[in-house]
Amino acid sequence: MGRALLHRNYRLFFFGQGVSLIGTWLTRVATSWLVYRLTDSPLMLGLVGFAGQIPTFVLAPFGGVLVDRWDRHRMLVVTQVLAMVQSALLAFFSLTHTITVAHVLVLSVFQGFINAFDTPARQAFVVEMVEERADLPNAIALNSSMVNAARLLGPSVAGVLIAAVGEGMCFLIDAVSYLAVIASLLMMRLTPAATTSAHSRILAELRDGFRYAASFAPIRAILLLLALVSLTGVPYTVLMPVFAARVVGGGPHSLGLLMGASGVGAVAGALLLASRRSVLGLGRTVVIAGGLFGAGLIAFSFSRWLPLSMVMMVLVGGGMMVQMAASNTLLQTLVDEDKRGRVMSFYTMAFFGMVPFGSLAAGWLGARFGAPMTVRLGGVVTLIGVAVFLQKLPALRRAVRPIYVRLGILPEIAAGLRETTNKQG
Repeated sequence: MGRALLHRNYRLFFFGQGVSLIGTWLTRVATSWLVYRLTDSPLMLGLVGFAGQIPTFVLAPFGGVLVDRWDRHRMLVVTQVLAMVQSALLAFFSLTHTITVAHVLVLSVFQGFINAFDTPARQAFVVEMVEERADLPNAIALNSSMVNAARLLGPSVAGVLIAAVGEGMCFLIDAVSYLAVIASLLMMRLTPAATTSAHSRILAELRDGFRYAASFAPIRAILLLLALVSLTGVPYTVLMPVFAARVVGGGPHSLGLLMGASGVGAVAGALLLASRRSVLGLGRTVVIAGGLFGAGLIAFSFSRWLPLSMVMMVLVGGGMMVQMAASNTLLQTLVDEDKRGRVMSFYTMAFFGMVPFGSLAAGWLGARFGAPMTVRLGGVVTLIGVAVFLQKLPALRRAVRPIYVRLGILPEIAAGLRETTNKQG
């Protein structure tokens, strides 16, 4: 289950990033609670979510081109330093009691700009840290385990810290936590990775990457399903303060428990994926996880009791994480190396970049029709998208079979093809 940790560079990254991500979740929960405390508005929660993620949607494809051109390691060091500055500014304004929603909006846009370059670089950099390609699915699953273990611990700790010392301390801890991942990146020993020539225009390379992703049905289908789920399902997170305060009648502690329960499911799902030894069957896993996510959202929207809501959040977190990580693994396996940065930028655009539109819509619908109805609608649309993907799954499997043969994932078929070729020769 932990074989990717045998690679030194990946091991450094795993533990350094693990510390930093706990701080990141502190900031996410503290930001949403701060905005809700200042405004008492679901719409404003959606607006802040939109402001923080729309730069990722707009800029991630260009970031992907630069990831294919530039040194990914150096790019990650720069983005992590900038992210540390962003959290430090949030801490300064909050601890000096001068913070306003305008400050949060501007700094959220700044973080979204950073993420547009950081996320595709992070996704593409995994293959440089793990020398054995066979360990790549395990590394991606462990990444998801790390992200969601932080998601489990961070919100729970945030709920306690917000109630005890306020949001500013959460922001300050996050800023300090970035030192761990920056140190881990600087300690790595890397061989120079091949990059593409920078002589062609960025728009031309972006167009080539888009044609590549759009023309290959499996990559296209995975990205489209991710985009739909991110638009309709994932934005449930921006309405969590409403559920905590109004639906189940709690406060910061209830918010931390709900987000923490989602993290429990996500960690369990990530560990399940980490135990897999092959990418075979991941298409079916995407369907099952997506269905669990959609059904969990619908069930959660009907609950008015905190313990039951927490159980539903376990299902929601597990389904969302497994679908995301399984899709990531499939894309990383199928993509050509010289287009990895661009395809992972489309992944970023689909999974993270669609969330701002969903957040804005969820905030508007939540204010108009209520948070439960909004989440329920997102679950229904998610299930419809999964059903369409399931219908196309047999054809998608046939399309990826030649790639699996070439990579040796299906060695018995590869041997059969070689034997047939020799006979024909």
